[in-house]
Amino acid sequence: MARTSTAARPSKQTIPTQDKISIALTVNNVERTLQVSPWTTLLDALRDHLELTGTKKGCDHGQCGACTVLVEGRRIISCLTLAVMKDGAKVTTIEGLAANGALHPLQQAFIDHDAFQCGYCTPGQICSAAGLLAEGKAKTVNEIRELMSGNICRCGAYPNIVAAIQQAMGQTGEKS
Repeated sequence: MARTSTAARPSKQTIPTQDKISIALTVNNVERTLQVSPWTTLLDALRDHLELTGTKKGCDHGQCGACTVLVEGRRIISCLTLAVMKDGAKVTTIEGLAANGALHPLQQAFIDHDAFQCGYCTPGQICSAAGLLAEGKAKTVNEIRELMSGNICRCGAYPNIVAAIQQAMGQTGEKS
C-alpha cells in the first residue's frame, strides 16, 4: 500500500505579472503612447500595438533583417530590441518612408529594378538601405553588398537590390 504524504503539497507557483509600462514613441512622425509589457519587442509593439504590419517578423532571432526599421535614422533589428529601450525615440518603418504621396527614392528604385520576388524581405531591405544611404559609407558595389549583408533575401534578388540601391545613391546600376 502506498503511503500518502501528510506534508502540504506546494501550490502551483505563478509568475508575477509585471504591470505594463507606458512608453512614448514618435512613429512615422506621429507621437504615440503605448502600454507594453517589459518584454515586448519593438517589432511586436509596431505590429501588434500599432498595427503597422509592413515590418516583417522573419526569424525572430536577429539573423535575417526582415524586421529592420530606422530608430533616430539608424537601422536596427527590431525583433531583438525591447520597446521600453526606445522610449522617447523616433522610429521610421517602411510605412513612413513615403512622403506627400510620393514613394521614397529607394521604394521607387526597388520597383524600377524589380528588386523583390516574394516581397517578404523588401520592407527590411528598404529600411536597411535607407540607413545605409544615411551612413554614407558605401561607395562601391562591394561595399553595398557588405553593408547590406545582414538582410537576407531568400529569393536571391541580390543583384537587383544592389542596382536599386545604386540608383537611389545616384549611381548607375544596370538591371540584372
